[in-house]
Amino acid sequence: MIADKTVLKMMREMGIRCGIRCETAYHRYNSYRGVVGRTFENVIARDFDAGAPWRKLGTDVTEFKVAGGKAYWAPTLDFCTKEIVASDISTTPDMAQQVRMLDELLSKIPEGAAPTMHSDRGWQYQHASYTSRLEAAGIVQSMSRKANCIDNAATEQLFGHVKDEFYRGREWETFEDFKRDLEEYIVHWNTSRRQVRLKGLTPEEFRNQALAA
Repeated sequence: MIADKTVLKMMREMGIRCGIRCETAYHRYNSYRGVVGRTFENVIARDFDAGAPWRKLGTDVTEFKVAGGKAYWAPTLDFCTKEIVASDISTTPDMAQQVRMLDELLSKIPEGAAPTMHSDRGWQYQHASYTSRLEAAGIVQSMSRKANCIDNAATEQLFGHVKDEFYRGREWETFEDFKRDLEEYIVHWNTSRRQVRLKGLTPEEFRNQALAA
């Protein structure tokens, strides 16, 4: 593995610069509507470290401006492997989107796993149909404190990387084109994008290594 300082030196020599994320550069979608259902304690309490896959998960919804309208992405991130384990891309941030995301997620959770799912206090995550499905699956629900995005920093960091690497400076003629390209990027993130925090492995490689240990 090449040291970080060596890479930076090579970049300077080649005239390559890496853009730094600006948190305020993108509109933040806010789904908070007050207490409209069940709320939960902040079980995660900003401890995003997980010793194994499928122990701590995070979810949220983010917004993109696409083709004269808006697109909404609802992923679930495994905090241990940084893998996007479930995802839904839609033109509306409604419960139907959450149902599709949960259908994918629950079909992938290994038998015997009992993860904690962390989110903000968005109305979707308080909805009875959402909380009841997590409870039935043995998933513990955790919520950020009101108006405290840092409590959900791990998922927010994912959004920042995706918007910088995939979205910034690009335009799409249709929602369908955007959805196809974002789905392809998710595959890239999981299977090809190596991460320093994962010791230079991809999320998929890190998961396989962790499960084999």
